Amino acid sequence: MKKPNMNSASEVELDKVEKQFEKYEENINQLTHDRMNLAPKLEMEPQTKLSQQDLAKKNDVYLKPYRTIGCQDKFNENYRDQWNHDKEYVQFIAENNEIIGEAIDIWTRPYGGLPAEWWKVPTNKPVWGPRYLAEQLKRCNYHRLKMDQSTISSQDGNGTYYGAVAVDSTIQRLDALPVSQKRSVFMGTSTF
Repeated sequence: MKKPNMNSASEVELDKVEKQFEKYEENINQLTHDRMNLAPKLEMEPQTKLSQQDLAKKNDVYLKPYRTIGCQDKFNENYRDQWNHDKEYVQFIAENNEIIGEAIDIWTRPYGGLPAEWWKVPTNKPVWGPRYLAEQLKRCNYHRLKMDQSTISSQDGNGTYYGAVAVDSTIQRLDALPVSQKRSVFMGTSTF
């Protein structure tokens, strides 16, 4: 696209805007996956707060896959010990932070050579499930980029630019909170 005919003052302003846009593009290109993983996590309040008495009254709910799709690949036996650890059942509370209270549908396939499994995980109540499922729920997050008005200092010595800079933060979309059945040493064996 060709530039329109303008006076010298407007051309200078247009050049300034063009340099600011180039700096903005450079800043966006620097947002690598590693840098995004270093972004601060937003703190969220747990949706479910259960006392030890409530946990004792709850029936144990054990999850199993809703659907399984087989795999023809052969399992690598070098990972057998790690797989035995990951498939142990642990108790956790799943939380859906995007649509509060809605059950979570999630596929898992932790290692090559294992079948893919579709899980329907109820939220906001303690359940027993394999450790790899809880860990996958814990890894479900995304990065939010927001525009912030701040100063960009130039590396080439041309001066200081004012404009939008991408600031990133990490938001936990799904979460799995561990449930402890152990009583505190200070509380003793009796309940209040």
